[in-house]
Amino acid sequence: MDYLKRTWAQIDIDALLHNFETIKKQTNSKIAAVIKANAYGHGAATIAPFLEKAGASMFAVSNIEEAFELRRSGIKKDIIILGYTPAEYAESLAKEEIIQTVYSLSYASALSQKAVECGVTIACHLKLDTGMSRLGFDCRNEELCGFADMIKTASLPGLKITGAFTHFATADRSGDENGEFTAMQYERFSVAVEKLRAQGIELRDIHCCNSAGLMLDCDKHATLTRPGIILYGLMPDTGMEKTLPLLPVMNFYSTVSFVKTIKKGDTVSYGRHFTASHDMKVATVSVGYADGYPRALSCKGYMLINGKKAPILGNVCMDQTVVDVSEIEDVAAGTLATLWGEGLPAEEIASICDTIGYELVCGVSHRVPRVYKKDGNETEVVNYILDK
Repeated sequence: MDYLKRTWAQIDIDALLHNFETIKKQTNSKIAAVIKANAYGHGAATIAPFLEKAGASMFAVSNIEEAFELRRSGIKKDIIILGYTPAEYAESLAKEEIIQTVYSLSYASALSQKAVECGVTIACHLKLDTGMSRLGFDCRNEELCGFADMIKTASLPGLKITGAFTHFATADRSGDENGEFTAMQYERFSVAVEKLRAQGIELRDIHCCNSAGLMLDCDKHATLTRPGIILYGLMPDTGMEKTLPLLPVMNFYSTVSFVKTIKKGDTVSYGRHFTASHDMKVATVSVGYADGYPRALSCKGYMLINGKKAPILGNVCMDQTVVDVSEIEDVAAGTLATLWGEGLPAEEIASICDTIGYELVCGVSHRVPRVYKKDGNETEVVNYILDK
């Protein structure tokens, strides 16, 4: 298909569906596919219909704009907003049949008031804070201090509570090798859910397992699981063992624009942080931090060119990066460079940057076209700039 082969992200739909089927085999629970942040950079509007057809029961997003995008792309299944929506959007939430997270009595009351004013009812899930200390009714200890507020929330007019959930802080065992904190969060959550049910509150959907929890805590899957990063073939933490046969969905590519020789003593890029100790063949690659290629790779990262590692020389610039190709043959303008993906896992690049794979794939910018591949063929190109 026709697109500018400067820098692009290739999205493998077959790999995505393989990962979804792998996840389905891991759980007996319904699956809420987490496709916030433009499906972690992979293109929510394009991949959501494939996941819906494959059997996703629900989609989880961060905000109302993301939910609207899914409805515009034809998604009919439930959509839950995991974060904040201003109360004045109450009518839109109801009209689009979007589930809103409520996490405090004050927020729920404001949403209820607007719902009543508009004459609508909004489906909501209660968010319980069992130890993440982010959003949620306070259940961070055995006293479940926020329980009374949850009961009051459930009685508010204009709101219909259909589920409850929490979020594990250390399900990937980062800082919690034995899973003790996760077990404690789950115990608090379970007690709260039983108490809510004892009060006559019907909870159709109970969920707490993110990607790491889905993989490592099979006894905690409840009625719904929320896989995110593993849908895209990446691990929740760079230190986690890859126990599922996941495939990377994104290959991030760029091209060489110029090849030249620099002499001993020449410096490279802003700040002159690299000085050549000998004559070198170097290539300029058409990618920079404005494309989502991390500046943290400056002077220490690498990309693959003709199957070999090409070390980054000096600082990654906004639009271009210089690499050493002295030991790589047949490099010329137009030669493909793999930034991450096949042969160079995103987790490996993330480790160099002292970050996680999430940040890399989410950070691929809107000026980078997404090229979709299915059954070995390129089937669609989404160019966020030219398609406006």
